[in-house]
Formats: sequence, structure tokens, C-alpha cells
Amino acid sequence: MAASPTTKEKVQLTDRINRIQISPTAAVIAEADKLKARGVDVADFGPGEPDFPTPDHIKQAAIKAIDENKTKYTSTAGIMPLREAICAWHKRELGSAYEAKECVVNVGGKHSIFNLVSLLIQNGDEVIIPAPYWVSYPDIVKYAGGTPVFVQAKSEDGFAVKAAAIEKAITPKTRMLFLNSPSNPCGGVVPPDEFERILALCKKHDIWLMSDECYSHFTYEPHKPYSIASAVGAKDHVIVIGSMSKTFAMTGWRIGYTLAPEPLVQASIKLQSQSTSNPTSIAQYAALEAMRGSMDSVPAMLAEYARRRRRIVDGLRAIPGITCEVPGGAFYAFPNISAHLTGPNALAKSCTEITKLLLDKVQVAVVPGEAFGAPGYLRLSYATSIEHIDEGLRRLGRFFSRAEAAT
Repeated sequence: MAASPTTKEKVQLTDRINRIQISPTAAVIAEADKLKARGVDVADFGPGEPDFPTPDHIKQAAIKAIDENKTKYTSTAGIMPLREAICAWHKRELGSAYEAKECVVNVGGKHSIFNLVSLLIQNGDEVIIPAPYWVSYPDIVKYAGGTPVFVQAKSEDGFAVKAAAIEKAITPKTRMLFLNSPSNPCGGVVPPDEFERILALCKKHDIWLMSDECYSHFTYEPHKPYSIASAVGAKDHVIVIGSMSKTFAMTGWRIGYTLAPEPLVQASIKLQSQSTSNPTSIAQYAALEAMRGSMDSVPAMLAEYARRRRRIVDGLRAIPGITCEVPGGAFYAFPNISAHLTGPNALAKSCTEITKLLLDKVQVAVVPGEAFGAPGYLRLSYATSIEHIDEGLRRLGRFFSRAEAAT
């Protein structure tokens, strides 16, 4: 008698879901959380979110919305005052000229990107993605049936991709270019003049330029917040992805937005109407206050990130065999540990193996560079306290000096 198939064998998943994997950053966080649940003291450099609380005036706006029973469905695209406020904020802060009909509110920046790719990418289409890249970009493209084409940004350029490198990757199948500046995972910032050269390429080849601006306001001197949407004649080829998550420490509120030509926005609304419907009503009213209210919290957070950046970069550079560029933006250090992966005294064969050893041996949580298309690197979020940074650096120093790596 033949054995009955297991539940796992019965479940036949689609090709599109089998093309992707769970987010590597989510996997690292899950493993670190397991240790924390057991009472283990983990030096956690994994989470890509501010450790600051959401500003009080934003929280109070959400409480007021609840008190006023603003808890019903809203328009799928988001409440009109919020769409108008996003356009006004983006114009004031970043020099664009969008109207509410060119804005849709999404359930976080990742949702904005997922919708966009679903609208524009079909089987066989190519999407150029500079590497190192945010972990979700390739998988979102693959899910839609597209092909990610990677272009390497060089560490000596501060991980800011060049137009010349992008041009070499363009083919007749190229449909879109993703550009994240400042970037996750390496803090690369594309200068405005280079950004405009990239836009010119997109116009020449009729390619969409998706500008992921989720870290726009976390840039360090000499860089300034910048949007390619402010360039003359940009709007026909540019799609802006924005988020409340980083700038306003609102990661859990899940509010992002898309600024794009009206036909794309209408298509996004159509897709959203059949998937998520509207973003959470209460979160929208909180976001409205973020767009209209004080931004005093932003320079305060940036100043603290700058202090932490100096501490973590200096600390990593002091560890033998590790080099680290100074990030131009965001809140990630991206050290090169390749010296510890080669030769007779190599600690491991890959950064993925290193991250497992770090968690096991010295209880440090980091994300491996392979997740970002950058073998030989680690990503460390310094959105944590100086005390935690110092303790994590001490543990990393012990590990990479071999004091605890082999025990």
C-alpha cells in the first residue's frame, strides 16, 4: 500500500512564489529574536529601522483620529488631504511639482515598489539594479517575471553608481532602472550631476527611472537631500518611491507613497483596490501630521546618526583585516571582511557562514553581504545606541582576532 502524500507534498505552489525567497534581513532578525527570547544578550546590528520613537505630535494625531472615529475605509488611494500634503511636502523639501492626482498612498515603501513592478514588468523584461542593492529588489522583479540585471557600484566611488556603468547594461529588453540614494545597504549617495546623467540615459533609451527616496533626509555633509524629480523634464520618466518609515521613525505604521505620471498612479490604485484596499486610516492621519507638522526630530536624529557613524566606522577600521567606507547617507556601515575569507587562516568560506558564526560564538547579529549582491561584506545598522555599538565592536574585535571564532 502506497504511503499517503504529506501535506508538504500536496501543496503545489506557483512558479512565481518559488522564484523568490524570504527576505534575508527578516531571517537574521528572526534568528536574533529566538536568542533574545531565551534571555541571550544579543548585540543586534540587523534591523533597518530607526531606534527613535515616533515624534509625539504624530502619535497624538493618531490618537485624535481614533477619538474622532476616523476608523472607517478611506479612498483606496488614500485620503485626499494626505495626497495633497505629500505633494506639498515633496515640493518644499525636494523641489518637485506633483499634484494629488499624481500621488497614491501605499502600505509602506515596499508595497509601493511591488505595485510599480507589477504594473510595468512582464516576462522577459529587464530591470537594471545597482549592486549592492536592497534585498527585496531582485525578488520583486523575479516575482513579476522580469530579469534583474546587476551593475556594480564601486567602493572607491562611495558605492555611488555611475551613468557609464549603467549604459553598458542597457539592452532592448531594459524596461526600468532602480536607483536608491542614499542606499541601503551601503549608504551610497549619487551626486545630483551624476543623477541627471543617469536620467538623460533613461530618456534616451525610454526607460523608467524608479527613485527610491526612503532615506532622502538622512544624508551627511557634504551631501544634501535631493530628488531627481526636481530636474527639468524629469516627470515623464521618473517614478518616486517615498516612505514615512525612516524620516519620521514610523516603520510600523506602514505608510509609503508613489509619485508618478497620472496613468501609472491610476493603475496602482486599480491594483490596490483588488489587494490591500486603503492603507490604515489611523496611520494616514498620523502621516498627515508628519507631512504638515514640525520636522525638528529629523535633524536631531541625523546628528545622532552622524555621531554613531563615526564611532562604528572608526571601530570597524580598528579591527585587523577589515576595511570600511564612510557612508554618505542612511544608517548602515558596510565593512569589507574578505581578508577573513581567504587563505589558510580563513574563518569561513562566505559572509553567510560568518554571520552564523557571529551569532553563535559572540552573539552579534549582522546581515551577510551576499543578501545584497556583495560577497565579502557585512551590513551593520547603527540605528542603535552608542553603548550597544561599543559592545558589538568589542565582540567583533574578539571574533575577528580569532580569540573566540574557533572555540
